[in-house]
Amino acid sequence: MIGSSAATGSLLLADISGYTRFLQDVADAHREIIIEAPEPPPAYALISTLLDTMVTAIAPQFRLAKFEGDALFAVGDDPATMPAGTAVLDCLRSCHEAFHDRLDAAGTTWTCRCEACARIGGLDVKFILHHGPFVIQRIAGQEELLGPEVNLVHRLLKNDVRSVIGDRPYALLTTAATAALAVPSDGLIPIRQTYEDVPPVDGYVLPLAP
Repeated sequence: MIGSSAATGSLLLADISGYTRFLQDVADAHREIIIEAPEPPPAYALISTLLDTMVTAIAPQFRLAKFEGDALFAVGDDPATMPAGTAVLDCLRSCHEAFHDRLDAAGTTWTCRCEACARIGGLDVKFILHHGPFVIQRIAGQEELLGPEVNLVHRLLKNDVRSVIGDRPYALLTTAATAALAVPSDGLIPIRQTYEDVPPVDGYVLPLAP
């Protein structure tokens, strides 16, 4: 069954930084094991564990829309569960903390200490939070979010935030998100992003590490 409906809400992307390179390095270092072993190395299961952890950490404020490789895309469109004000920032901080708690736990059980596997500690997560209208397309019981605002939140993954705050994890909140969710800008870093074919996007950056 195919159907669609219009909605408005907060769109959240949580992207694991460094995972693609980490996985490739592990594959290069353990090519024979990957080919011959009956089960893949633990590095391949790690992404599932980390994504599961983050999905749990952002609920019930946000519900999962879909997994996108080493990222998750979630939506907050229920006024009864959506946070407001500083609670929005607390939700993002809590998710980042849960990610690192799980990563630290995985590191304590990591058996291989080769140069590639030792880079597990270099993984981190960044967040993009936007707000706006979108279309929910339902196909065969599955839900797909579509529309210009959905496209924009994905484009915002490519940004110049680190040229402002350095190599640190962060949350980038658009002014559309901060206005809709009444997030105070005190302590946040203003930033503007420009892309082809769309007006400049203003927002704020919340560094998630010193």
